[in-house]
Amino acid sequence: MRIHGYIGAALMLAAGSFNAAPAAARVVCRDVQVVHKVPHKDKHRVAGTAIGAVAGGLLGHQVGKGKGKTLATAGGAVAGGVIGNKVQKAHQDSQTYTTTERRCDEVQD
Repeated sequence: MRIHGYIGAALMLAAGSFNAAPAAARVVCRDVQVVHKVPHKDKHRVAGTAIGAVAGGLLGHQVGKGKGKTLATAGGAVAGGVIGNKVQKAHQDSQTYTTTERRCDEVQD
């Protein structure tokens, strides 16, 4: 009889642990500042490259004589194009705006 009593008590304890209420879940929300880049129409930075190439070509044309002048013009155009592209990239990357977004997570108590 004693064994049946122990088994019954163990079954009651086990049943009680399975019927326990689950932990209460709650939603916690917070506001987060998110920085976005301004979208640009000229993603390949053609304008900066072209303006830099023209300026570099004009400056390079001021140097040298004969074939040297031609090489200086071409070199100035290439260098100016690269520099113009980099300047426009830096300008585009610095243009941002900030929004506030609500982020929510479920938390178990």
